[in-house]
Amino acid sequence: MLADNGGEIEQRTGAKIETVAIAVRSLSKERDVPKGTDALYTTDAHAVVRNPDVDIVVEVMGGIEPTRGLLLEAIEHGKHVVTANKELLATLGKDLFDAADAKGTDLYFEAAVAGGIPLIHPLKESLAGERIRKVMGIVNGTTNFILTRMDEEGVEFSDALAEAERLGYTELDPTADIEGFDPAAKAAILASIAFNARVVAGDVYREGIANITAQDIAFAKRLGYTVKLLAIAEEEDGEVAVRVHPAMIPNTHPLASVRENLNAVFVEGDHVGELMFYGRGAGGGPTGTSVVGDIVDVARNIISGGRGVGCTCYADKHIRTIEAMYSQYYILLNVADKPGVLAAVAHAFGENGVSIKSVWQEGFGDEAQLVMITHRAQEAGLQATLRALRSLEEVTKIASVMRVEGGEG
Repeated sequence: MLADNGGEIEQRTGAKIETVAIAVRSLSKERDVPKGTDALYTTDAHAVVRNPDVDIVVEVMGGIEPTRGLLLEAIEHGKHVVTANKELLATLGKDLFDAADAKGTDLYFEAAVAGGIPLIHPLKESLAGERIRKVMGIVNGTTNFILTRMDEEGVEFSDALAEAERLGYTELDPTADIEGFDPAAKAAILASIAFNARVVAGDVYREGIANITAQDIAFAKRLGYTVKLLAIAEEEDGEVAVRVHPAMIPNTHPLASVRENLNAVFVEGDHVGELMFYGRGAGGGPTGTSVVGDIVDVARNIISGGRGVGCTCYADKHIRTIEAMYSQYYILLNVADKPGVLAAVAHAFGENGVSIKSVWQEGFGDEAQLVMITHRAQEAGLQATLRALRSLEEVTKIASVMRVEGGEG
Protein backbone atom coordinates (compact mmCIF):
# COMPACT_ATOMS: atom_id res chain seq x y z
CA MET A 1 0.00 0.00 0.00
CA LEU A 2 2.85 2.38 0.78
CA ALA A 3 4.33 1.67 -2.65
CA ASP A 4 1.10 1.58 -4.68
CA ASN A 5 -0.44 4.66 -3.05
CA GLY A 6 2.79 6.51 -2.29
CA GLY A 7 1.93 9.59 -4.39
CA GLU A 8 -1.46 10.10 -2.76
CA ILE A 9 -0.07 9.44 0.71
CA GLU A 10 2.63 12.06 0.14
CA GLN A 11 0.00 14.60 -0.89
CA ARG A 12 -2.10 13.84 2.20
CA THR A 13 0.79 14.02 4.66
CA GLY A 14 3.11 16.58 3.06
CA ALA A 15 6.04 14.17 3.22
CA LYS A 16 7.25 11.07 1.42
CA ILE A 17 7.00 7.89 3.47
CA GLU A 18 9.83 5.52 2.62
CA THR A 19 10.38 1.96 3.81
CA VAL A 20 13.92 1.81 5.20
CA ALA A 21 14.36 -1.65 6.75
CA ILE A 22 12.29 -4.78 7.40
CA ALA A 23 13.10 -7.40 10.06
CA VAL A 24 11.92 -10.93 9.24
CA ARG A 25 12.53 -14.45 10.56
CA SER A 26 13.60 -15.91 7.22
CA LEU A 27 15.35 -14.19 4.33
CA SER A 28 14.60 -17.06 1.94
CA LYS A 29 10.81 -17.00 2.27
CA GLU A 30 9.03 -15.88 -0.91
CA ARG A 31 6.97 -12.72 -0.50
CA ASP A 32 4.69 -10.77 -2.82
CA VAL A 33 6.33 -7.36 -2.38
CA PRO A 34 7.24 -4.42 -4.62
CA LYS A 35 10.41 -4.71 -6.71
CA GLY A 36 13.55 -3.94 -4.74
CA THR A 37 11.94 -4.41 -1.35
CA ASP A 38 13.77 -7.70 -0.74
CA ALA A 39 17.02 -5.73 -0.42
CA LEU A 40 15.63 -4.13 2.76
CA TYR A 41 15.23 -7.42 4.65
CA THR A 42 17.31 -8.33 7.68
CA THR A 43 17.01 -10.87 10.47
CA ASP A 44 18.38 -8.35 13.00
CA ALA A 45 15.33 -6.62 14.50
CA HIS A 46 17.52 -4.62 16.90
CA ALA A 47 19.30 -3.06 13.92
CA VAL A 48 15.93 -1.82 12.64
CA VAL A 49 14.83 -0.13 15.88
CA ARG A 50 18.27 1.47 16.29
CA ASN A 51 18.55 2.66 12.68
CA PRO A 52 19.02 6.46 12.72
CA ASP A 53 17.14 6.77 9.40
CA VAL A 54 13.98 5.24 10.88
CA ASP A 55 11.34 7.62 12.26
CA ILE A 56 8.45 5.15 12.64
CA VAL A 57 8.69 1.50 13.71
CA VAL A 58 5.78 -0.72 12.62
CA GLU A 59 5.30 -3.92 14.62
CA VAL A 60 3.18 -6.78 13.28
CA MET A 61 5.10 -9.68 14.88
CA GLY A 62 2.61 -10.41 17.65
CA GLY A 63 3.39 -12.04 20.97
CA ILE A 64 4.89 -10.58 24.14
CA GLU A 65 8.63 -11.16 23.89
CA PRO A 66 10.89 -10.22 22.20
CA THR A 67 8.31 -7.73 20.89
CA ARG A 68 7.96 -5.75 24.11
CA GLY A 69 11.72 -5.32 24.45
CA LEU A 70 12.09 -4.25 20.83
CA LEU A 71 9.34 -1.64 21.06
CA LEU A 72 10.69 -0.22 24.31
CA GLU A 73 14.10 0.00 22.65
CA ALA A 74 12.57 1.76 19.65
CA ILE A 75 10.83 4.30 21.90
CA GLU A 76 14.05 4.83 23.89
CA HIS A 77 15.73 5.74 20.59
CA GLY A 78 13.01 8.32 19.93
CA LYS A 79 11.07 6.28 17.38
CA HIS A 80 7.31 6.50 16.98
CA VAL A 81 5.54 3.14 17.08
CA VAL A 82 2.60 1.70 15.13
CA THR A 83 1.51 -1.73 16.37
CA ALA A 84 -1.20 -4.29 15.66
CA ASN A 85 -0.35 -6.30 18.78
CA LYS A 86 -3.52 -6.74 20.84
CA GLU A 87 -1.97 -9.31 23.19
CA LEU A 88 0.90 -7.03 24.21
CA LEU A 89 -1.28 -3.93 24.60
CA ALA A 90 -3.89 -5.81 26.65
CA THR A 91 -1.34 -7.23 29.08
CA LEU A 92 1.69 -4.92 29.29
CA GLY A 93 0.48 -1.88 27.38
CA LYS A 94 1.14 0.41 30.37
CA ASP A 95 4.89 -0.13 29.96
CA LEU A 96 4.73 1.03 26.35
CA PHE A 97 2.43 4.01 26.93
CA ASP A 98 4.46 5.21 29.90
CA ALA A 99 7.68 4.95 27.87
CA ALA A 100 6.13 6.82 24.93
CA ASP A 101 4.85 9.56 27.26
CA ALA A 102 8.30 9.93 28.81
CA LYS A 103 9.98 10.28 25.39
CA GLY A 104 7.19 12.32 23.79
CA THR A 105 6.67 9.83 20.96
CA ASP A 106 3.51 8.45 19.38
CA LEU A 107 2.12 4.96 19.98
CA TYR A 108 -0.73 4.13 17.58
CA PHE A 109 -2.67 0.85 17.49
CA GLU A 110 -5.77 1.07 15.29
CA ALA A 111 -5.12 -2.39 13.80
CA ALA A 112 -5.02 -4.09 17.23
CA VAL A 113 -8.83 -4.31 17.39
CA ALA A 114 -11.18 -5.20 14.52
CA GLY A 115 -8.55 -5.11 11.77
CA GLY A 116 -9.63 -2.70 9.06
CA ILE A 117 -12.61 -1.20 10.91
CA PRO A 118 -11.83 2.36 12.10
CA LEU A 119 -12.69 2.08 15.78
CA ILE A 120 -9.90 3.27 18.09
CA HIS A 121 -9.65 6.70 16.45
CA PRO A 122 -13.41 7.39 16.66
CA LEU A 123 -13.52 6.32 20.32
CA LYS A 124 -10.46 8.37 21.29
CA GLU A 125 -11.08 11.48 19.23
CA SER A 126 -14.40 11.70 17.36
CA LEU A 127 -16.34 10.72 20.50
CA ALA A 128 -14.02 12.43 22.99
CA GLY A 129 -16.82 14.73 24.13
CA GLU A 130 -19.32 11.91 24.56
CA ARG A 131 -19.97 9.72 27.59
CA ILE A 132 -19.89 6.14 26.33
CA ARG A 133 -22.21 3.83 28.25
CA LYS A 134 -21.61 0.52 26.52
CA VAL A 135 -19.50 -1.12 23.83
CA MET A 136 -20.72 -4.50 22.57
CA GLY A 137 -19.46 -6.33 19.55
CA ILE A 138 -18.33 -9.30 17.52
CA VAL A 139 -14.55 -8.92 17.37
CA ASN A 140 -13.42 -12.39 16.31
CA GLY A 141 -14.14 -13.52 12.77
CA THR A 142 -13.26 -17.18 13.32
CA THR A 143 -15.84 -17.76 16.03
CA ASN A 144 -18.44 -15.75 14.13
CA PHE A 145 -17.89 -17.98 11.08
CA ILE A 146 -18.29 -21.11 13.22
CA LEU A 147 -21.51 -19.87 14.85
CA THR A 148 -22.85 -18.80 11.44
CA ARG A 149 -22.29 -22.31 10.08
CA MET A 150 -23.95 -23.86 13.12
CA ASP A 151 -26.92 -21.52 12.66
CA GLU A 152 -27.32 -21.93 8.90
CA GLU A 153 -26.53 -25.62 8.52
CA GLY A 154 -27.53 -27.05 11.92
CA VAL A 155 -24.12 -28.70 12.40
CA GLU A 156 -22.33 -29.27 15.69
CA PHE A 157 -19.40 -27.14 16.86
CA SER A 158 -16.73 -29.67 15.87
CA ASP A 159 -17.97 -29.84 12.27
CA ALA A 160 -18.12 -26.05 11.94
CA LEU A 161 -14.61 -25.72 13.41
CA ALA A 162 -13.29 -28.29 10.92
CA GLU A 163 -14.72 -26.25 8.04
CA ALA A 164 -13.16 -23.05 9.41
CA GLU A 165 -9.79 -24.82 9.63
CA ARG A 166 -10.17 -26.18 6.10
CA LEU A 167 -10.84 -22.68 4.74
CA GLY A 168 -7.87 -21.20 6.60
CA TYR A 169 -9.91 -19.01 8.94
CA THR A 170 -8.19 -20.33 12.07
CA GLU A 171 -4.66 -20.13 13.42
CA LEU A 172 -2.64 -23.35 13.56
CA ASP A 173 -3.82 -23.55 17.19
CA PRO A 174 -7.38 -22.14 17.30
CA THR A 175 -7.51 -22.05 21.12
CA ALA A 176 -7.09 -18.26 21.40
CA ASP A 177 -10.16 -17.79 19.21
CA ILE A 178 -12.58 -20.46 20.37
CA GLU A 179 -11.76 -20.10 24.08
CA GLY A 180 -12.18 -16.33 23.92
CA PHE A 181 -8.61 -15.17 24.64
CA ASP A 182 -8.38 -13.14 21.42
CA PRO A 183 -11.65 -11.21 21.90
CA ALA A 184 -10.86 -10.75 25.61
CA ALA A 185 -7.64 -8.90 24.73
CA LYS A 186 -9.57 -6.72 22.28
CA ALA A 187 -12.30 -6.09 24.86
CA ALA A 188 -9.69 -4.88 27.36
CA ILE A 189 -8.33 -2.39 24.82
CA LEU A 190 -11.81 -1.14 23.87
CA ALA A 191 -12.81 -0.71 27.52
CA SER A 192 -9.61 1.18 28.28
CA ILE A 193 -10.28 3.66 25.49
CA ALA A 194 -14.07 3.95 25.87
CA PHE A 195 -14.00 4.50 29.62
CA ASN A 196 -10.54 6.11 30.03
CA ALA A 197 -9.55 3.37 32.49
CA ARG A 198 -6.67 0.94 32.72
CA VAL A 199 -8.21 -2.44 31.83
CA VAL A 200 -6.00 -5.47 31.19
CA ALA A 201 -6.88 -8.85 29.72
CA GLY A 202 -6.92 -10.44 33.17
CA ASP A 203 -9.81 -8.14 34.16
CA VAL A 204 -12.05 -9.60 31.45
CA TYR A 205 -14.44 -12.42 32.30
CA ARG A 206 -14.08 -14.99 29.52
CA GLU A 207 -16.04 -17.92 28.12
CA GLY A 208 -15.52 -19.57 24.73
CA ILE A 209 -17.90 -21.25 22.30
CA ALA A 210 -16.76 -24.89 22.52
CA ASN A 211 -19.75 -25.88 24.68
CA ILE A 212 -22.39 -24.37 22.36
CA THR A 213 -24.47 -27.16 20.82
CA ALA A 214 -26.66 -27.42 17.74
CA GLN A 215 -29.59 -27.79 20.14
CA ASP A 216 -28.77 -24.42 21.74
CA ILE A 217 -28.70 -22.81 18.31
CA ALA A 218 -32.01 -24.46 17.37
CA PHE A 219 -33.77 -23.33 20.55
CA ALA A 220 -32.41 -19.81 20.07
CA LYS A 221 -33.87 -19.68 16.55
CA ARG A 222 -37.26 -20.91 17.77
CA LEU A 223 -37.25 -18.19 20.44
CA GLY A 224 -36.29 -15.43 17.98
CA TYR A 225 -32.61 -15.16 18.90
CA THR A 226 -29.21 -15.61 17.28
CA VAL A 227 -26.14 -16.88 19.17
CA LYS A 228 -22.97 -14.77 18.96
CA LEU A 229 -19.68 -14.58 20.85
CA LEU A 230 -19.85 -11.05 22.25
CA ALA A 231 -17.28 -8.74 23.79
CA ILE A 232 -19.13 -6.41 26.16
CA ALA A 233 -17.77 -3.43 28.10
CA GLU A 234 -20.04 -1.27 30.26
CA GLU A 235 -19.63 1.58 32.72
CA GLU A 236 -22.14 2.09 35.50
CA ASP A 237 -21.82 4.18 38.68
CA GLY A 238 -18.15 4.78 37.93
CA GLU A 239 -17.36 1.06 37.70
CA VAL A 240 -16.29 -0.81 34.58
CA ALA A 241 -17.49 -4.32 33.70
CA VAL A 242 -15.88 -6.23 30.83
CA ARG A 243 -16.79 -9.72 29.64
CA VAL A 244 -16.54 -12.06 26.66
CA HIS A 245 -18.99 -14.93 26.31
CA PRO A 246 -21.54 -16.54 23.98
CA ALA A 247 -24.92 -14.82 24.14
CA MET A 248 -28.33 -14.96 22.54
CA ILE A 249 -29.35 -11.65 20.98
CA PRO A 250 -32.73 -10.81 19.42
CA ASN A 251 -32.90 -11.29 15.66
CA THR A 252 -33.96 -7.63 15.44
CA HIS A 253 -30.64 -6.44 16.91
CA PRO A 254 -28.12 -5.16 14.30
CA LEU A 255 -25.42 -7.54 15.54
CA ALA A 256 -27.64 -10.56 14.78
CA SER A 257 -27.21 -9.96 11.04
CA VAL A 258 -23.39 -9.98 11.16
CA ARG A 259 -22.52 -13.25 9.43
CA GLU A 260 -19.52 -15.30 8.31
CA ASN A 261 -16.12 -13.94 9.42
CA LEU A 262 -17.17 -10.29 9.62
CA ASN A 263 -16.81 -8.10 12.71
CA ALA A 264 -19.06 -5.39 14.11
CA VAL A 265 -18.97 -3.21 17.22
CA PHE A 266 -22.05 -1.51 18.68
CA VAL A 267 -21.44 1.69 20.69
CA GLU A 268 -24.00 3.41 22.92
CA GLY A 269 -23.53 6.98 24.12
CA ASP A 270 -25.57 9.51 26.08
CA HIS A 271 -25.95 11.97 23.22
CA VAL A 272 -24.91 10.17 20.05
CA GLY A 273 -27.27 7.29 20.76
CA GLU A 274 -26.37 4.04 19.01
CA LEU A 275 -23.59 3.57 16.46
CA MET A 276 -22.34 0.42 14.73
CA PHE A 277 -18.94 -0.09 13.11
CA TYR A 278 -18.99 -3.00 10.66
CA GLY A 279 -16.56 -4.69 8.29
CA ARG A 280 -13.68 -7.11 7.94
CA GLY A 281 -11.83 -7.50 11.20
CA ALA A 282 -8.86 -9.55 10.00
CA GLY A 283 -6.70 -10.34 6.99
CA GLY A 284 -3.71 -8.67 5.40
CA GLY A 285 -5.66 -6.09 3.41
CA PRO A 286 -7.95 -4.75 6.15
CA THR A 287 -5.19 -4.84 8.80
CA GLY A 288 -2.77 -3.16 6.41
CA THR A 289 -5.27 -0.37 5.81
CA SER A 290 -5.37 0.46 9.53
CA VAL A 291 -1.59 0.21 9.87
CA VAL A 292 -1.01 2.59 6.95
CA GLY A 293 -3.63 4.96 8.36
CA ASP A 294 -1.68 5.08 11.62
CA ILE A 295 1.59 5.67 9.74
CA VAL A 296 -0.02 8.63 7.95
CA ASP A 297 -1.28 10.10 11.24
CA VAL A 298 2.15 9.76 12.86
CA ALA A 299 3.83 11.33 9.81
CA ARG A 300 1.49 14.32 10.05
CA ASN A 301 2.37 14.70 13.73
CA ILE A 302 6.09 14.61 12.94
CA ILE A 303 5.69 17.33 10.31
CA SER A 304 3.55 19.55 12.54
CA GLY A 305 5.70 19.00 15.60
CA GLY A 306 2.70 17.71 17.52
CA ARG A 307 1.83 14.44 19.17
CA GLY A 308 -1.19 12.18 18.91
CA VAL A 309 -3.57 11.07 21.63
CA GLY A 310 -2.20 8.13 23.62
CA CYS A 311 -4.13 5.58 25.65
CA THR A 312 -6.32 8.14 27.51
CA CYS A 313 -6.28 5.62 30.39
CA TYR A 314 -6.06 8.31 33.06
CA ALA A 315 -8.94 7.31 35.37
CA ASP A 316 -8.69 4.89 38.28
CA LYS A 317 -11.94 2.95 38.04
CA HIS A 318 -13.02 -0.17 39.88
CA ILE A 319 -13.40 -3.30 37.73
CA ARG A 320 -16.55 -5.24 38.54
CA THR A 321 -16.32 -8.99 38.97
CA ILE A 322 -18.65 -11.23 36.98
CA GLU A 323 -20.67 -11.94 40.15
CA ALA A 324 -21.71 -8.28 40.33
CA MET A 325 -22.71 -8.02 36.65
CA TYR A 326 -26.29 -8.18 35.37
CA SER A 327 -27.79 -10.02 32.40
CA GLN A 328 -30.74 -12.05 31.24
CA TYR A 329 -30.19 -15.79 31.00
CA TYR A 330 -31.23 -18.77 28.88
CA ILE A 331 -31.31 -22.04 30.83
CA LEU A 332 -32.01 -25.52 29.44
CA LEU A 333 -32.96 -28.15 32.02
CA ASN A 334 -33.58 -31.86 31.72
CA VAL A 335 -36.20 -32.76 34.32
CA ALA A 336 -38.43 -35.64 35.39
CA ASP A 337 -41.74 -35.44 33.54
CA LYS A 338 -44.09 -35.52 36.53
CA PRO A 339 -46.40 -33.17 38.45
CA GLY A 340 -44.80 -30.54 40.70
CA VAL A 341 -41.54 -30.23 38.81
CA LEU A 342 -42.23 -26.75 37.44
CA ALA A 343 -43.22 -25.51 40.89
CA ALA A 344 -39.97 -26.83 42.43
CA VAL A 345 -37.90 -25.23 39.69
CA ALA A 346 -39.74 -21.90 39.99
CA HIS A 347 -39.15 -21.94 43.76
CA ALA A 348 -35.39 -22.32 43.22
CA PHE A 349 -35.42 -19.25 41.00
CA GLY A 350 -37.64 -17.21 43.29
CA GLU A 351 -35.73 -17.80 46.50
CA ASN A 352 -32.55 -16.49 44.83
CA GLY A 353 -34.11 -13.36 43.36
CA VAL A 354 -34.17 -14.45 39.72
CA SER A 355 -37.44 -13.82 37.89
CA ILE A 356 -38.53 -16.10 35.02
CA LYS A 357 -39.65 -14.24 31.91
CA SER A 358 -40.75 -17.24 29.84
CA VAL A 359 -40.74 -21.02 30.05
CA TRP A 360 -41.30 -23.66 27.42
CA GLN A 361 -41.58 -27.39 28.09
CA GLU A 362 -41.10 -30.33 25.77
CA GLY A 363 -41.74 -33.89 26.99
CA PHE A 364 -40.11 -37.07 25.81
CA GLY A 365 -40.81 -40.29 27.71
CA ASP A 366 -40.09 -40.07 31.41
CA GLU A 367 -38.10 -36.85 30.97
CA ALA A 368 -38.86 -33.38 29.75
CA GLN A 369 -36.87 -30.32 28.81
CA LEU A 370 -37.52 -26.87 30.23
CA VAL A 371 -36.33 -23.94 28.15
CA MET A 372 -36.30 -20.81 30.31
CA ILE A 373 -35.49 -17.13 29.74
CA THR A 374 -35.07 -14.97 32.84
CA HIS A 375 -35.55 -11.29 33.40
CA ARG A 376 -32.39 -9.27 33.97
CA ALA A 377 -30.69 -10.56 37.13
CA GLN A 378 -27.36 -10.40 38.92
CA GLU A 379 -24.84 -13.14 38.13
CA ALA A 380 -24.47 -14.03 41.81
CA GLY A 381 -28.20 -14.75 42.02
CA LEU A 382 -28.10 -16.84 38.88
CA GLN A 383 -25.22 -18.94 40.19
CA ALA A 384 -27.07 -19.49 43.48
CA THR A 385 -30.10 -20.58 41.46
CA LEU A 386 -28.03 -23.09 39.52
CA ARG A 387 -26.67 -24.55 42.77
CA ALA A 388 -30.23 -24.90 44.05
CA LEU A 389 -31.35 -26.58 40.82
CA ARG A 390 -28.52 -29.11 41.03
CA SER A 391 -29.76 -30.15 44.46
CA LEU A 392 -33.28 -30.92 43.20
CA GLU A 393 -33.99 -34.58 42.53
CA GLU A 394 -36.48 -33.48 39.85
CA VAL A 395 -33.65 -31.90 37.80
CA THR A 396 -31.59 -34.57 36.06
CA LYS A 397 -29.27 -32.21 34.19
CA ILE A 398 -28.55 -28.52 33.62
CA ALA A 399 -27.93 -28.94 29.90
CA SER A 400 -27.03 -25.36 29.04
CA VAL A 401 -26.75 -21.84 30.45
CA MET A 402 -26.23 -18.81 28.22
CA ARG A 403 -26.60 -15.09 28.67
CA VAL A 404 -29.17 -13.09 26.71
CA GLU A 405 -28.14 -9.59 25.57
CA GLY A 406 -29.71 -6.75 23.66
CA GLY A 407 -33.15 -7.16 25.17
CA GLU A 408 -34.00 -5.67 28.56
CA GLY A 409 -32.04 -2.60 29.58
